[in-house]
Amino acid sequence: MERARFSLAVINLVCFAVLCSAIESPQYTVVHKESDFEIRLYRDSTWMSAPVKEISFEKATKIGFHRLFQYIEGANLNFSRISMTKPVLTSIVPGAGPLHSSAYFVRLYLPVKFQATPPLPLPELNLKPDSWSSWCIAVRKFSGFAKDENIVEQAEKLSISLSKSPWADSASSTSEYAYSIAQYSSPFKLIGRVNEVWVELKQSAVDGCKSSGFATI
Repeated sequence: MERARFSLAVINLVCFAVLCSAIESPQYTVVHKESDFEIRLYRDSTWMSAPVKEISFEKATKIGFHRLFQYIEGANLNFSRISMTKPVLTSIVPGAGPLHSSAYFVRLYLPVKFQATPPLPLPELNLKPDSWSSWCIAVRKFSGFAKDENIVEQAEKLSISLSKSPWADSASSTSEYAYSIAQYSSPFKLIGRVNEVWVELKQSAVDGCKSSGFATI
């Protein structure tokens, strides 16, 4: 059992390492920028999503990414090899996990080649494609490793920044996710790591994510 766990851990690390050579990412426009956060307008996009019921964010991300890696390596009904993209996005769903803990969706953006017609994943992987319409998000960057111990702190910092901006109280009430963590770096990269906290906003993408509020002091 321990050997199997060790092997899975090694596979996950090697798989995650391909992030360093990732090329394609979802397209967006920065509509507002502050020193500690920015507002982005993302274009329509399709992602492959892995639901994971786990208490730990770190474990959930590794489990979900392992299934997604099998998918892009050919575990789909077309036996298609799909290029790695970035980021690996882990969305937190409060109260949907064991004992009312968080549950997670781990996602990979699909390359432009497969945006319109994603290859269907093998059923045993328990994956599904998610098509997202153009949407507005608030983003905070942070370095180091994204861990159970620091992601909540980073999300709180973004919330505080937003509360002092024209986007106060703009977090979407219709989103099923509290926030998402986007990871762009290989686990073997120790310096210059890039992570982001994403929070969906209720502003309309049609209006260019314009705020309707006023900054507070």
